[in-house]
Amino acid sequence: MCFKPTSRYALRTSAKSASINFSTPQLGCTSFVYHSLNWFVSILRHIFVFCCFSYIFGGLLRAQTYQSYFTGDKADVGSSCSGGLVLMGGATENDNAMRWFLRQCQGGDVVVLRASGSDGYNQYLFSDLGVSVNSVETIVTPDKAAANDPYVAQQVRNAEGLWIAGGDQANYVHFWKDGPVADALNYLLTEKRAVVGGTSAGMAILGDAYFAALNGSITSQEALANPYSNKMSIEGGDFLRAPFLRNTITDTHYGARNRQGRHLAFMARVAADYGVISKGIACDEYTAVCVDSSGLARVFGRYPESEHFAYFLQTNCENDFVGPETCVNSKPLHWYRNKAAVRVLKLPGQQDGAMTFDLRDWTSANGGVWENWWADQGNWFFAPADGPPACVTQASELPVESAGLVWAIPTPGLLRLSVPPDNLPARIKLYDIKGNLLREWEATLPEAGYRLPAYCHGAHIVAVQGKKTKIAQLVSL
Repeated sequence: MCFKPTSRYALRTSAKSASINFSTPQLGCTSFVYHSLNWFVSILRHIFVFCCFSYIFGGLLRAQTYQSYFTGDKADVGSSCSGGLVLMGGATENDNAMRWFLRQCQGGDVVVLRASGSDGYNQYLFSDLGVSVNSVETIVTPDKAAANDPYVAQQVRNAEGLWIAGGDQANYVHFWKDGPVADALNYLLTEKRAVVGGTSAGMAILGDAYFAALNGSITSQEALANPYSNKMSIEGGDFLRAPFLRNTITDTHYGARNRQGRHLAFMARVAADYGVISKGIACDEYTAVCVDSSGLARVFGRYPESEHFAYFLQTNCENDFVGPETCVNSKPLHWYRNKAAVRVLKLPGQQDGAMTFDLRDWTSANGGVWENWWADQGNWFFAPADGPPACVTQASELPVESAGLVWAIPTPGLLRLSVPPDNLPARIKLYDIKGNLLREWEATLPEAGYRLPAYCHGAHIVAVQGKKTKIAQLVSL
């Protein structure tokens, strides 16, 4: 290809124009140097312009790697919302649970977050379910750079309803945790009180503790055989702060993938690693738990036509010592406790969501059956139980706040507490499981240790009366 020179900086492409004849009398040494320098400067200018354009436009392309699919009115409606949580067990969405989700938005804007896929939710949520909302926007963040784009967090914060699609929760942990998306999600959960829900991987990350799947998934057999397998990436207290899910770890695709045993192992890890009375919520496929702003959970499914259940698991506080007997690396999980380590409510999901469970006390249920679960040398067992644990699960006069006490970690003879600085100074009270006051302390530091009475062991209640909130939490001493 030939280019006609248009300036003195244009490059000649023919061999004749590019050659230099040293014997030509008119072209002395000074003239040669002058033209050579001009040619060299021209090259540098072209390189400089090319680099500038590459940096500017390449940077824009890299920064905008998220994909946005929008349906409806792009103006932020800014409506009030009723709040709540939706925990869905995977496979196809339960339509009635999704209608409940949309009604909680009160005509506002819905954002769907995912790390892969496209706009499959847009028409379904905007028009197919017959509940009016202002807009539905799906935002796909295929990497951390996309998730960190300010547009993503802004749209999340403006939403009245936020839905987390299924996929691989390890991507959500890698891309969103400790970044602007996590901050925006926690703003919705704890301040704006928008309705937030997720299915499959989206449900998996909503618990205070969570299975991050950083090294892939794990079966019940593998988890029970070694609760510290490299596949057991259990994390907690550092991602999302959903109300009513304190010390709670979720699981999905429950019956279809026989995940009861691994969920028991998840809870054992939370109890062993963080010294808390662990809890769990799980859903079968096509089943959802919808929790309103008061903490009342209702279960949607197609029971009795299909085996659609939700499961509410809590460490059995009737035992003197509530943690697992053996929960160490390379040994089978042994959480026996007289065949009653964990008390479970199995609640069927119906089309109208009539079956309910109160997450404020973890005892009041409308329907369902109670069971005892335990692990015996790496094997999962269950048996019928008479009802909920016959002991205090919350100090009734001290309402639980999800953002109050971060972790209570007991060590021999010492209770280490972490209290947010904006909740200091605080009064700390230690109760036994029957609600009897045992000891009081004054907290002035965010991190501190408190001497325990010699007779303290088993389940106890730590209550914190802070400058802003009251908190009560079960711990295992």
